Amino acid sequence: MRMYDIIARKRDGCELSTEEIKYFIEGYTKGMIPDYQASALLMAVYLRGMNERETADLTIAMADSGKRVDTGKIKGKTVDKHSTGGVGDTTTLVLIPLVASAGVPVVKMSGRGLGYTGGTIDKLESIPGFKTNFTTDGFIKNVNKINACIMAQSPDIAPADGKLYALRDVTATVESIPLIASSIMSKKIASGADSILLDVKVGSGAFMKDLKEAEKLANCMVKIGNNLGRKTVAFITDMNQPLGLSIGNSLEVREAIMTLKGEGSSRLKEACIAFGSCMLMMAEIVSNEAEARAIIENNLRNKKGLNKLKEIIMAQKGNPEVVENPDLLPISRQIVEYKSDRTGYINDINAEDIGKAALYLGAGREKKEDKIDPTVGIVLNKRLNDRVIQGETIAYIYVNNGRGLKEAVELLNTAIVIDETCPKVIPPLIYKIIA
Repeated sequence: MRMYDIIARKRDGCELSTEEIKYFIEGYTKGMIPDYQASALLMAVYLRGMNERETADLTIAMADSGKRVDTGKIKGKTVDKHSTGGVGDTTTLVLIPLVASAGVPVVKMSGRGLGYTGGTIDKLESIPGFKTNFTTDGFIKNVNKINACIMAQSPDIAPADGKLYALRDVTATVESIPLIASSIMSKKIASGADSILLDVKVGSGAFMKDLKEAEKLANCMVKIGNNLGRKTVAFITDMNQPLGLSIGNSLEVREAIMTLKGEGSSRLKEACIAFGSCMLMMAEIVSNEAEARAIIENNLRNKKGLNKLKEIIMAQKGNPEVVENPDLLPISRQIVEYKSDRTGYINDINAEDIGKAALYLGAGREKKEDKIDPTVGIVLNKRLNDRVIQGETIAYIYVNNGRGLKEAVELLNTAIVIDETCPKVIPPLIYKIIA
């Protein structure tokens, strides 16, 4: 078998065999296939696509390129959740405690943020002392003890994906549904959960800007998961405005705590209730949505979710006192008020520009090796369609030493549109559920 022939076949629109896909992934992971040939095949896939069987084979080959987590030692049916990335998307920090407090074992391997979308691991590591690096045995032990553990993804999990993603990033081949789907699902399959809930974001602050393309991606991933024996459900959710009110690492942890206390953004709360209800049914705790929703809402109301978050923090060596006193979380030296220059209604809050503003302040990474500042970011004081008067504070900018403040303000000026006209229809939070 020759890599030259595999490239030529895909270039000509032919279907690659299981053996050819496996040969490519194994060879590239081991360094036997050079970047220039891998790049050529990625571009051929980008232009010619892959069918359902090819995409599933690519997913399996990538999942098998490293270790798979054996969750067989975990009691009960395990669940996992993955988001395609958004702005102010703090769902994991709220959702996992709510689901775990209902008796469902949640196995969560998360990544770090890149670009303007936040990473769950970065957020959690803003909690003083919080540990995210575990052995597989330690990970399983925590799940069996408290029904939850949130672990940084090991380099041993789907290493082919890491290598290929870096190559896709510099060869203009990121926006390919088969490549996106196999990238996400290979990590989820290798992580070992019995059921997977996918949150596919669509809108200005999401990777997928178009609803039809988001549906294609969601359908593709659901088919992969179900065909590989993992119960998989995808929610297509709105990202035309930030989901939560806070954008930035310690600020999002604070909002998660406040949400579990019954405060925080109503859209963030509703997303977590919808996801949590689905995860309870996937784990076969209950058989209908009304009962599942009642359990999640009750665990929010009676603070079981909040207490579970405290357990998770304690188990992962963080300071549990932040739950009772969020002021113990690190905060920037300076808070700048961003005020309205006119009276009217907020007709647009462009999520991507808000995310980029936080990135300029130091809350995100432009390159993987960049260090983030966990204390900075933006907290919105208004939402889409809210009425504001001239001089009223729309947002608070958390900044250190003036870093990125000028650029952040300029982006907020274009991201937040105030108009005298009547408010427009707010996009639904959930567009579609694909099971």
